Parts: sequence; C-alpha cells; structure tokens
Amino acid sequence: MRIALITGASSGLGMKFAREIDAKEKKIDEIWLVARREDRLKETAEGISKKTRIFPLDLLKRESFDNLENALREADARVGILIVNAGFAKIGNYSKVTRRDSDNMIDLNCRAAVDTTVTCLPFMKAGDRIIEICSTAAFQPLQHINIYAATKTFLYNYSRALRMELLPRKIAVTAVCPYWMKDTEFLPVANDNEANAAPDKSISNFNLGVPSDKVAKRALAASRRGAAVSTPGFICTIHRFFGKILPRTFMMYIWEGFRKL
Repeated sequence: MRIALITGASSGLGMKFAREIDAKEKKIDEIWLVARREDRLKETAEGISKKTRIFPLDLLKRESFDNLENALREADARVGILIVNAGFAKIGNYSKVTRRDSDNMIDLNCRAAVDTTVTCLPFMKAGDRIIEICSTAAFQPLQHINIYAATKTFLYNYSRALRMELLPRKIAVTAVCPYWMKDTEFLPVANDNEANAAPDKSISNFNLGVPSDKVAKRALAASRRGAAVSTPGFICTIHRFFGKILPRTFMMYIWEGFRKL
C-alpha cells in the first residue's frame, strides 16, 4: 500500500496538499493526515475521495513519532509522498515573542520536521518523494520574525543536504519556499500575541501573497520533476535570486524598510 503522509493537515496548505494529491497522484492508495485537531482532520478527510486515515497527534510530543512509526509498520505502508508541513511563527522582536513560543517554534519547525522525516524514511523506496515546507524566510535573516526565519533556514539546509544523501536511494527531496499565504491560519497565529495588538505592528503589511492552492500545485509539480527547490511565486523567486548575490547585511536593511511600508 502506497500512501501520502501530510503533517499540519488540519487546515490551510496541508488541506490543499491533500486535495491536490487526491486529484493528481494516481499511484497513491491512501492519504494519512496528521495534526493536533481531530475535528479539523475529519473535515479535511471528508473532502477527499481516496481512503484516508487521520492521526490527531501533537508533534511537540516525542511519543507521537513512536505512534506514527508503529502505524506505518502495522499497515505495511510505503510512504510514496511525505509532506512535512507542520509549523508556526510568531511575529515580533526578542522582547515580544515569549520564551515558550520561541522554544515551540524551534521544536516544531526543526526537531519535529526532522523526526517526521527520519520516521518515514525506512518506509520509502526508489521513486518516492519528500516535500519539506520551508519558506522564503530561509534565504536571509529577518528581524522581527527572527526565530521563525532561523528555523526555516535550518530546514532549508537540512532538505538540501538530505537530498544529496538520498541520491543513491533515488528518493527526491524538494524544499518549498513560499512567500506569505494570506488564506491560511499562518498569519493570524503569527500575529496573535498581546504586543502585536498595538497599532505599531512589527510587520505593517502582508501584500503580494500567494494563494495556498497554487503553492500546493506548484510544489507537487516541482516534486514530480525532481526539483531541489520550489519557489512558488514571483516574490520568493526573486528573493532567492538576490539572496544569493547580495550581502546579508544589505538584505536585512532592505527588509527593515519593507516591513514598515
């Protein structure tokens, strides 16, 4: 049985991935949906024609990966597509983001992403694919969303190196680096803290965002091509280009002006 396993599947981009896989990936027999909220996972599953299994797991808890590994083994599953999508952000500088939120961002965006990948790799074979949801934030340091950007730089570099490690096994790894997606819960969660409720928000606008359904479609298309990186949108594409050629200090000063527009 060949499955697609998606973390962060209860809403937003994860849900769009599930629907796109359901429509386009004919070799997938089942879709496994992983997230904390069981009720939202059920809602996602209702819109899918393929057989689904839901796993209401909190990936901040390490025992969740034992549960996931046991389920894979008991089902004799082959993970044809792995989408590591679970993650979150908090916007604000060092004084506005709590230590708990900082720790949870690092734990979910980095440690849990690696644990998900490592848990699934023994159940993957040649021709299977991994999609790691990074961010355009991976391409430079970003003050006032500092911890999140740093975690995505970690995940981006992890994905690029893992791709090289898996070449002998013919398992493709694609790092997906989108810009803002305003039709998901990402921004409301990122802005949901007392300090950022004031008029002088750390980031003034979130214009030029990309719809999450387009991100899912472009990411899966890039994965099918075996691309190392997907920048699904104009802003993240030029950000990646200039991030390669301009000094990071200069890029941070550009961001300092842009975030206040």
